[in-house]
Amino acid sequence: MDILSLIGVFLALVAIFGGIIAKGSGIDALWNAAAFIIVVVGTVAAALVQTRLKVFMHAMRIFPWVFVAPRIESLEAIEKLVNWSQIARKEGLLGLETLAEEEQDAFAAKGLQLLVDGTEPEAIRTILEVDLNTREQFDLEGAKVFESMGVYAPTLGIIGAVMGLMAVMQNLADPSRLGIGIAAAFVATIYGIASANLFFLPVGNKLKNTIRGQSAYREMIIDGIISIAEGENPRNIETKLRGYVL
Repeated sequence: MDILSLIGVFLALVAIFGGIIAKGSGIDALWNAAAFIIVVVGTVAAALVQTRLKVFMHAMRIFPWVFVAPRIESLEAIEKLVNWSQIARKEGLLGLETLAEEEQDAFAAKGLQLLVDGTEPEAIRTILEVDLNTREQFDLEGAKVFESMGVYAPTLGIIGAVMGLMAVMQNLADPSRLGIGIAAAFVATIYGIASANLFFLPVGNKLKNTIRGQSAYREMIIDGIISIAEGENPRNIETKLRGYVL
């Protein structure tokens, strides 16, 4: 569980609800059905128009990474790679065949199988880098769905505010409705700007950081697999791979 994300969400709620209470308004002043429909539904609609269904569904699947990111055990992976290199030096690459079948990490298992099959190091690198780049680009497309929502939401907030003011202008003959109408108009602006800066954009950036971490981990796996293929000393492999760990 990412404690910083939880703290961030909590403080965002405090900033909005605490701020409006401190300003002397009630929490109910933040609710307006028309503004919600214009901003939230409109933002989702805009994202759907620009995004492929497969990418949008993937974005929803990776959203939980904001709070519970996939585990990346770099030190355990280094220990595993060094162990594989020792087995390869003692028993040959065929000694890794059983380990390839038992490996839980699909990416590492693919690299091991390429080793067992006697694939040349450069061919292994090319195959695994294609896999890495394809996965990274697809994940980044998912993260960009939230970034795009962060771009659309403030604009739709302004549209909602203008539409609200238009309704106010139509009721100028009734002064008792002006104050309520103007307040409701600006609720849409709050929805747009707050959702963009306190939710959509931070979520997109957090996902991109998580994806970069996963890509760095896979790059480390590739370097380890290639080093084994080239017959490097296990101690040298460990020293090199530890450079990936901060």
